[in-house]
Amino acid sequence: MQRISAPNGCEAPEHSTAVRKTRRSVSRKNLLRGVAVAGSLALTALAVPSSFAAAGKGAPAQASKRAHAVDAEDAALAFDSAAYTTITVTVDGQPMNVRWYKEICYVAKPVEAAAQQSGGFGNTTISNTACGYQAMNVFVPESAFGNQRAPIYFAVNNSGWMASYIKASVTGGASYNSATSNVGAALKAGYVFADVANRSRGLLGADGTAPGKAPAAVVDAKAAVRYLRLNDAAMPGSAERIVINGTSGGGALVSILGASGNSAEYDPYLAEIGAAGIDAKGRSTLRDDVFAVNAYCPITDLGNADKAYEWLYDILDTRADTGQNPSPEDAAAIAAQFPAYEKSLGLRNPDGSKLTAANMIDTIRKELVRSAETYLKADPANAIPALGSTFDLQSGGGFPGGTPTTKSYVNDWIDVDTATRTVRSVDMKKYLAFVVAQATLKTTPAFDAVGVNGNTTSGTETNLFGPATQKYMNYTQYSWDHNDVPGDGSGIDDTGLTWAQYTAKRSTTVDDQIHLIDPMDFIGTGADTAAHWYVRAGTRDRDTAFTVSLNLDRALEADKQVEDVDYRLAWNQPHAGNYDVPEAMAWIAKVVRKAGDPLGAGRR
Repeated sequence: MQRISAPNGCEAPEHSTAVRKTRRSVSRKNLLRGVAVAGSLALTALAVPSSFAAAGKGAPAQASKRAHAVDAEDAALAFDSAAYTTITVTVDGQPMNVRWYKEICYVAKPVEAAAQQSGGFGNTTISNTACGYQAMNVFVPESAFGNQRAPIYFAVNNSGWMASYIKASVTGGASYNSATSNVGAALKAGYVFADVANRSRGLLGADGTAPGKAPAAVVDAKAAVRYLRLNDAAMPGSAERIVINGTSGGGALVSILGASGNSAEYDPYLAEIGAAGIDAKGRSTLRDDVFAVNAYCPITDLGNADKAYEWLYDILDTRADTGQNPSPEDAAAIAAQFPAYEKSLGLRNPDGSKLTAANMIDTIRKELVRSAETYLKADPANAIPALGSTFDLQSGGGFPGGTPTTKSYVNDWIDVDTATRTVRSVDMKKYLAFVVAQATLKTTPAFDAVGVNGNTTSGTETNLFGPATQKYMNYTQYSWDHNDVPGDGSGIDDTGLTWAQYTAKRSTTVDDQIHLIDPMDFIGTGADTAAHWYVRAGTRDRDTAFTVSLNLDRALEADKQVEDVDYRLAWNQPHAGNYDVPEAMAWIAKVVRKAGDPLGAGRR
């Protein structure tokens, strides 16, 4: 197969663009229903390499180990079971010994980073320039020292799709409450805890380039999964029970990681960084599917996120009514693209009705009612203020140096029957105004703003895309066609090509990058999507449209590979994660128990 240059300097299969364009030209409804179309058949054939096809779904986990031939790069990634430090922590008042395997580099050819990095929280100096963004800390509680059946709790730590430097969530001498800390709960449950770093936007390479452009974050996460599979026999825990956890950009990362298992489209990128299980001919010999996904407020479907955002906050005049509509013409034009996009997905609600822009607001209302009533019925002490009373809500303090503050907001939008603990009515117009009263709406566009209307400084996700040698590249049709910053290398003004013309070129371009980080492009296709999903987005989250997580849920429900989807808008929660530790951990325990012995029953 001939190959062409990919955005990050590696090679990509020539069929990639053709397959992508074929898949994007057909109805998502057909894809979700498993109808064979040109391209999806090719992806199905490529998704599970023949060298481990026998070890796929339903096959014994040991089969993948026997089938894998270890090459020189894989040999260099062998796990050293003796290379740990024992630390002691306290969980729920009880001491616990934990083995810490420190900063394991999970690729054979890591990309060196500059010592001085600047990100969303300011400038910082990193100590591990060789592999600090492609490493993981692995923590093994004493109950799992010799347990190869224990689940692996695989935590990514991205925020806003930013690069994630290696961190240690478990520290010697620390105390954890398993009711409030997912770290403490995972250790108490006897799970192996992995803190996984990865490249992404904002990363500065030692050579001055930006090596974290899409799909680097996904590629690195897949490489970490492959490391665990390569070393499954030597490590505590089971690579057949990997539960991936992330919030915001991390929620998006675990969503695409969970959706795109074993897709051959990533193989060239994996080969470039020396990921485990890629042979000398660039073929995959290991799996990178995962068991379960635990995603909070995923900032995903970025190629369509601006459409969804402007539609949601335009359809009931939220921007205009709250004085947050600085670019009304842009907002209206972007919002107008959403109905056709939503229709193209071909999704259905639980009652069988088609999910469209026409019934989207009512669908969100029903999810909001379900959220409120679930909250009320969970505990007799739970209450929702009466109409005219106030919500006293804490905000801020969620980032380093932040100071939480409490503010009161009048409840003028939800009416609850206290006797039956049910919702009588919801005023969606006032509800959306309530959401944005707590956090100012994002710019227009919300996610692909750099280069538009002279914007050269916005922190939106635009710099996740483009070649490593370029600061940013617009990745949506509207922003590309309306880029007005000369010399930035993006848009009609610099390329002379409209978005349609640019993306029609037979090459690996920015639309490949969008595709490779979007779970909606992989759910319901030949990729091995995770069987178990727990997805939450807060009812007070204005960081992305409620439609994003809702569409993800409906797509997963339509995928016959997916056995369990636990989706809900989390009552009264902002843009945050891991706020429901007991509930989430109980769900993990349930699906693990139901799946049975990982050493004898394959990935399910």
